[in-house]
Amino acid sequence: MLSAYDADSHKRWRRGLVAAIPEWQWTVLTLPPRYFSWRVRGNSLSWGRGEARALLQQPWDLIVTTSMTDLASLRGLVPSLASVPTAVYFHENQFDYPRSKDAVASVEPQLLNIYTALCGDLLLFNSEYNRRTLLDGAETLLLRLPDQVPKGICEEIAGKSRVLPVPLEVAAYQIPQTKPSRPTFVWNHRWEYDKGPDILLAAVQLFGGLQIPFTLHVVGQQFRRQPVEFTHLHQLLKDLGAQGVWGYRESLSDYRNILRQSHAVISTARHDFQGLAVLEAVAAGCVPLVPDNLAYPEWFGSGGWRYSGDVALSAANLANVMERCALAVQRGVALRVPDVSGLSWNALQGEYRQLLEQCAGAGARVD
Repeated sequence: MLSAYDADSHKRWRRGLVAAIPEWQWTVLTLPPRYFSWRVRGNSLSWGRGEARALLQQPWDLIVTTSMTDLASLRGLVPSLASVPTAVYFHENQFDYPRSKDAVASVEPQLLNIYTALCGDLLLFNSEYNRRTLLDGAETLLLRLPDQVPKGICEEIAGKSRVLPVPLEVAAYQIPQTKPSRPTFVWNHRWEYDKGPDILLAAVQLFGGLQIPFTLHVVGQQFRRQPVEFTHLHQLLKDLGAQGVWGYRESLSDYRNILRQSHAVISTARHDFQGLAVLEAVAAGCVPLVPDNLAYPEWFGSGGWRYSGDVALSAANLANVMERCALAVQRGVALRVPDVSGLSWNALQGEYRQLLEQCAGAGARVD
């Protein structure tokens, strides 16, 4: 198991997979989720010429790796790996990832996605949205290249790809019998620009003007540098008397209890390839107030509590669905929470096992 950029969701997935197939003898190599540009380009060098080199040269039956691994270069540095059946898990892709204003424009991360996809024998995506945006983005990029671009690259990638979400742990499905009488929302994402804190701030400003008492928990992974909107939001919630739990929760049980005591989970993401944080909150009994795009239509169907629009319109539409939700809570109307039981490890571990066994047994492409 190779996790080249072992972020929280990647760590959660690999630990769940190892636990789901305990009779396999797993060996896990990880690299820390920092220095993104160096990590995605240099992981093959770190492993292929580092302390892990001797380990990688052993006779493996199967490699399971995340798409952050530079698989083509790693196979070149450790040639024996080229003959080992390999399954690649795509948590995300670099074709539909919003860039910050400080990001350096480069097609290299996208080309690395293509190279790794071509090297893998089985490609697993956490959503159809993720799979489709990679294929569409790769086709667009390849058409831009000046010459000597082989035909059939996207068709080859599509032919060996499957959709298989990151499953939720069984413990995530404990729904409480009672919740607070005061409308309570939770926003539980990484504190970064791509998760839309500007939309959240604008929506809370609009919703706060309606004079409806509410509580908003703002949790999720924090970083040394974070968008200024969080400072403004913190003060706004204090001024409104609506501040709930603020900041990252070290205790998983505490975090899940916050989800269980909330009526709705909010996403303002500009990209969510699966939306694991939202799905976990829904499993805990929250209704999803989410964008009407990304991966969310796959999980929640049409209608419901979704909203759409650019930044200003999204904020206004989100404030509207927050109002609808809050009024329903005040009136004692039961909120219909989508059924996500089919996304548990209990439900999906058999499919994981079947596809990986087939990949390992075939030693080539999965039919």
